[in-house]
Amino acid sequence: MKTHYLKMFRVFQSPLSKSRGWLLAGNMKIPCALGKSGLKYDKREGDGKTPRGKFSLNRLWWRSDKFGHPLCGLKKRRIQSHDGWCDDVNSFRYNKHVLRPFRFSHEDIHRQDHVYDYVIEIGCNMQPVRRGRGSAIFLHLARDNFEQTAGCVAVPSAKIVRLLAVIGPKTRIKIN
Repeated sequence: MKTHYLKMFRVFQSPLSKSRGWLLAGNMKIPCALGKSGLKYDKREGDGKTPRGKFSLNRLWWRSDKFGHPLCGLKKRRIQSHDGWCDDVNSFRYNKHVLRPFRFSHEDIHRQDHVYDYVIEIGCNMQPVRRGRGSAIFLHLARDNFEQTAGCVAVPSAKIVRLLAVIGPKTRIKIN
């Protein structure tokens, strides 16, 4: 049986709130949280903006201590307790996976809350990486109150499994 993945899904900002929006994927309309400062084409590290543009979806990370192997067409990696993501513009590992402990500033991917139980790398500022142009831009789980993100797209945990099932290696995300 051939799996049918979406070619593209889109994220739109709500006209009522710059840090809320909608993710449209096939026949799914999923509410999402966005960066606390809304959307921006010219993303900068620490600006609180979600980058506008069309991006690849590179890899799915998941907490195998909480969930079984997810159905998704992306490359997958189990989140380990030592996983991090560098957000320090002074590091040669800027916007890349790192192993903790790590001497430069970084995100902890193995979090105590549920927000990073599923994480998809959004291919923003990855090939090539340009220092200061944004790091750790992910699609991940939203907090229960849809609190704004630092620049990611966050969806409710109740919708993620269905969304993952339609994402393949050629699926792109368009944030506008």
